[in-house]
Amino acid sequence: MALGATARGDKIVLKNGRQIVAYHVVEDGDRVRYETSAGELSIPKSIVDHVEKSGLMPMKESPAEAAANIPPPAMEVSANGSEIDQAAVHDGTIDQDYIWRLDVEARKGGKAANERAALAHHAAAQYELSQGDLERALGDERTALNYAPEQPVLMVDLAYLYLKKSEFKQAIDYLERAKQAAPNSAAVYKLEGWAYYGMNRPEQAVTEWKRAMALHPDADTRAALEKAQKDKEEEENYKENESAHFQLKYNGTAEPKLALEVLHALEEHYLQIASELNYTPPEPIGVVLYTQQGFLDITQAPGWAGALNDGRIRVPVQGLTEVNSELSRVLRHELTHSFIQQKTHGRAAIWIQEGVAQWIEGKRSDENAGVLVEVYEQGQAAPLGRLEGSWMSLPNDIARYAYAWALANVEYIVETQGMGDIERILGRIANGDSTEQALEEVLRDDYGELMRSTVDYLKKSYGK
Repeated sequence: MALGATARGDKIVLKNGRQIVAYHVVEDGDRVRYETSAGELSIPKSIVDHVEKSGLMPMKESPAEAAANIPPPAMEVSANGSEIDQAAVHDGTIDQDYIWRLDVEARKGGKAANERAALAHHAAAQYELSQGDLERALGDERTALNYAPEQPVLMVDLAYLYLKKSEFKQAIDYLERAKQAAPNSAAVYKLEGWAYYGMNRPEQAVTEWKRAMALHPDADTRAALEKAQKDKEEEENYKENESAHFQLKYNGTAEPKLALEVLHALEEHYLQIASELNYTPPEPIGVVLYTQQGFLDITQAPGWAGALNDGRIRVPVQGLTEVNSELSRVLRHELTHSFIQQKTHGRAAIWIQEGVAQWIEGKRSDENAGVLVEVYEQGQAAPLGRLEGSWMSLPNDIARYAYAWALANVEYIVETQGMGDIERILGRIANGDSTEQALEEVLRDDYGELMRSTVDYLKKSYGK
């Protein structure tokens, strides 16, 4: 199974063992700066062990997926600010005593003391973000903004952190404040475009991205704008409906009865998946029902894809007048993706997403067990590490095996360890672990050991 959904990049290895893969890495004084598809991020050089050139980076497959991985805007600081940054974070840790002393000075009053405390908490937040600890990063960034309430970069950073958590309304609140302080900042409009897109409002995303392009054009914003414009044009004559957890748009030729049944089915699936994954998405989930041609035109999905989830659930329903068992299964599968994407902040490897989605929709490995065992024993099975990135460019036969392997590995975990271990793995991914690191922490298995155990399970369970 030769999988090619990756691009060349560089790898930053942190002193704590975590790795960051990016397009291009540059060591710049006391910072290490790296590029992603949405811009530049930098981290203190003191927490970096070394940089490896020409690693592999999963390709982004949609604007909504990219929205979960936007790097925070860079904060330009004075020489004094750089000194505070180094003092607040050094030797791979946050110097809490140093920050506490700055807090004490700030409480005594004075603009300069407040600015120093703000810079220190901002540095701590950036470090916590690099470690995947979004909650602590939010706490420190909020504290930083309390000390420097007129600083637009801190507003934008807070908005960015809320975007990472898929909490789009909160992100927009801070971005609107940032607009007042920095009306000519392209970064503000760019991030607000992502926030509106995440809220299933492509028309407002188009408006914000057009403003960003007018101020500072870039290829990624242009691509996102083009995608949102297609959504906007396609959906201009769509009808709308909603329920407690969903915002639905559907082609005017579709049956209103079908739209209501889809919402009802989704609400039932929502309760089941929330229980299985011990998680509730913070925002309503967007759903779009298309004609077959509309689905193909908008999503550009491969022929083997019967539906798509790029932050919104997109399903072709042409010819249907009610929710049959097949459509219900598809809705349950795609809704599982929404839960996992939001629970893990878009970090979960594709194989575990697809494996869990198939398990929850009700699929099992009985039909494919024999072939999977044979492929593995012949040494032709693709390692799970090569199933982490996008599958959108896979040909039909390879995609079929990728889905089968994903399901088999998740099935083994659930049947032998319980669904609770899946929930714990996803929780560790949300906290910054890679998918393989999360497996090692929860199961004590790396990818190779998991695949061997899965094959043993298939033989025992299905007699293959």
